[in-house]
Amino acid sequence: MKRMLCSVFFVATVATALAQGPVNLTSARPAGKTVRIELIGDSTQTDNAGYGRGFCANLTAAVDCVNMSKGGASTHTFREMGIWDRAIASKPDYVLIQFGHNDQVTSQHLERQTPLPQYIENLKRFVTEARAAGVTPVLVTPLSRRFYGDDGKIHADLTAYCDAMKGVAAEMKTPLIHLQEESIAYLNQQGPVKGTSLGITKKDEMGKTVDDKTHLNWAGSYVFGRMVAVDMGKAVPTLQKYVSPGAAKLPLEGMKAMNVIDGGTVKIVLVGDSTVAVGGGWGPGFCAVLTKNVTCINDARNGRSSKSFYDEGLWKKALDEKGDYYLIQFGHNDMPGKGPERETDPSTTFAANMQRYIAETRAIGAVPVIVTSLSRRTYKDGKVVQDLKAYAAAAKQVALEERVTVVDLNAISTGMLDKMTQEEADKFNAARHPDASAENSDKAKPAVDRTHLNPYGQKVFGRLVADNLIRTQVELGPDVVGEPVSAAPTAPVQASPTEGK
Repeated sequence: MKRMLCSVFFVATVATALAQGPVNLTSARPAGKTVRIELIGDSTQTDNAGYGRGFCANLTAAVDCVNMSKGGASTHTFREMGIWDRAIASKPDYVLIQFGHNDQVTSQHLERQTPLPQYIENLKRFVTEARAAGVTPVLVTPLSRRFYGDDGKIHADLTAYCDAMKGVAAEMKTPLIHLQEESIAYLNQQGPVKGTSLGITKKDEMGKTVDDKTHLNWAGSYVFGRMVAVDMGKAVPTLQKYVSPGAAKLPLEGMKAMNVIDGGTVKIVLVGDSTVAVGGGWGPGFCAVLTKNVTCINDARNGRSSKSFYDEGLWKKALDEKGDYYLIQFGHNDMPGKGPERETDPSTTFAANMQRYIAETRAIGAVPVIVTSLSRRTYKDGKVVQDLKAYAAAAKQVALEERVTVVDLNAISTGMLDKMTQEEADKFNAARHPDASAENSDKAKPAVDRTHLNPYGQKVFGRLVADNLIRTQVELGPDVVGEPVSAAPTAPVQASPTEGK
């Protein structure tokens, strides 16, 4: 029986929460790629919540398919965020431009919303600037939302914006993909049950699980991605040779995700150092918010780095668990001063180790997830000292290059801690952790462990990892229970380890 796939995010934020940001890239192209096609649009084009990954999967190996779409973006916010300039600077040959969902003016009157006259002008500007840069623009009418009426048919809500885009295409003689019309025809043919099964679900303002009528799961991505690819070949005949002759099949990761959506069991393995491990890491707090459908195994070990964890055979042991998802976090013990058996350089040996972890995770058919290092809680001039920044940046870059999910715990935890004082942050501190001595240079003072976590800290940061994991691995949403952590949680009053002694 198919499960309701839900995120912890409310309706007002779901588009942003579920959609990845654009990639970073240069004008240099991978070997063997003869044409670069970029997706320019909102969350319904992204890889994890739209048709982006299905579109790219339906192109031949000669295509450098780059997804620059951004969740929550409209024709003017996409430009304001600087993404359009980055896309053009990367010198694509073609850009597929689809906006409308977030431009649509509603009673909320959000800043991203765009009245039709301005929407038209924004589209024209995209077309003009693309051509001026030697890029061929292709307009794509917005993917239909799955609003089924009592008659079992789609009741479209984006008709005015689709008509406006058609007008721009005709006036400026721009290739046009009629995705709105074709997606409606397909959804009408499938009917409400099958059509709805192509999407995910979410929670409304009352916490009730409801169907997400906009975003797509893996199956939906491959259905509509194929549709866009085939239509692109028709709209731009010179691109026909770059469209795969047959529909792409879901990769192992996609099949795994759909199995989770359909109610299959899940095994998640945590890999890392003491800030993940049982005893002083966020791992126990993460495992605690998962349903019984999930087997959560914490293979993280105190004192290990990305090098020593591998060299000691601990990584092989973790792989032998045959997990479905591997959350991988290193950095604290990779730093200088930790000894030759542990130290790595962020941009060379550390990055190479993370690439190896990703490759070997994929080799057993599992899904790798990179987690950047939990911030230490030492303050200077009212701000957290960011001593792990280089390792976090290297981990993110590897994740970007390898196209894997990254939970940027370093940035998330630093951002939260910067809203606190040292005294407030110390309420997360562990007492008498085995690795704590490395954190205390002044032995004359009571031990202060600002690296490891007490049970309350484990709960807070474990929840943060879970909340951010399901922003991208949306199929795991139903397996995370309870309420998200607030931006600045209030810790319970606790006695210090030395109080009363």
